[in-house]
Amino acid sequence: MFKFDSTKQQGDRAEDRALSYLQRQGLQLVARNYRVARGPARHAGEVDLIMRDADGTVVFVEVRARSSRNHGGAAASVSHQKRRRILYAARHYLLRQPSPPPCRFDVLALEGDDLQWLPAAFDASGG
Repeated sequence: MFKFDSTKQQGDRAEDRALSYLQRQGLQLVARNYRVARGPARHAGEVDLIMRDADGTVVFVEVRARSSRNHGGAAASVSHQKRRRILYAARHYLLRQPSPPPCRFDVLALEGDDLQWLPAAFDASGG
């Protein structure tokens, strides 16, 4: 009998791999799965990883994993709605900082064994 991992387990493994990769690139972990709740059970926004680059830039990272590049692949799966939710959580995080640092929004796409890091994949306008 086969045991299949849940989507959550697959996502956690993808985030672990992404975190390890980004740390090897010199980024430091600030927070993982930063969530902003809208109500008791619904999230208005979430950032998979919040990292700090060597120059002090706060990097909000969306980790996307797909088994293949079918249907546009992992990077293409970051929809406009998903970007809006990331931006909402990032604003929430930044408003709690004494002096907001420079920031950027990266995507780390995992497709099978391939990993692609897309620094500054979108900006605060959501584009």
